[in-house]
Amino acid sequence: MTAADKTAIRDAATILLVRGQGGDARVLMGQRGKSAAFMPEKFVFPGGALDPEDAFIPLARPLPASCAARLGRDHAAPHALAAAAIRELWEETGLAIGLPSAWADAPADWQGFAARGLVPDAGVLRYVFRAITPPGRPRRFDARFFLADAAAVVGDLDDFSQACEELSHLQWVPLREARRLNLPFITEVVLAEAQAHIEGEDMADSVPFFDNSTDHSTFRRIV
Repeated sequence: MTAADKTAIRDAATILLVRGQGGDARVLMGQRGKSAAFMPEKFVFPGGALDPEDAFIPLARPLPASCAARLGRDHAAPHALAAAAIRELWEETGLAIGLPSAWADAPADWQGFAARGLVPDAGVLRYVFRAITPPGRPRRFDARFFLADAAAVVGDLDDFSQACEELSHLQWVPLREARRLNLPFITEVVLAEAQAHIEGEDMADSVPFFDNSTDHSTFRRIV
């Protein structure tokens, strides 16, 4: 991949995995490496770019209809975004969101997941935010953020032994303390939105969207 290719906007998916309720809620975060090209040393949610095969991954349950409809307004394969979010969670933390089912021909990135007798479950995901990385960054993403209850994870929520090395210091951070960490700006914004909902406020029937696809940043809502 050339340097020019790296600055192209790539589709990406991220999961805010929340453990507990109300004021006791915690969110799973990890720290990017000091030498990372994108957001070095920042604490982030598990997530990353779509792979071409994500569009063909079987799902035990589809995304909720309202989420799929909103994603479908600007992406041809909402299914792929859901699969990517679950895959990235699995790769970066070793935590699996799935339902029991046989999966004999899983791609390489999913073989450990399938070996646990699971197929990814998108039915527990809620689409809550979209943001495009501003121009001038070494990597640019059109990221969709999903909220999920940690109760959907199969297995030990504190077992990160199967995680890759992309994120360090994986931890369940108290939601009310998370914004004290070294965070990207957009992560702070998403946390604020999620915290209001988790602590009892009704979420708007739309999805916030920070559009930095050009030099002129705009904010709107996806209805």
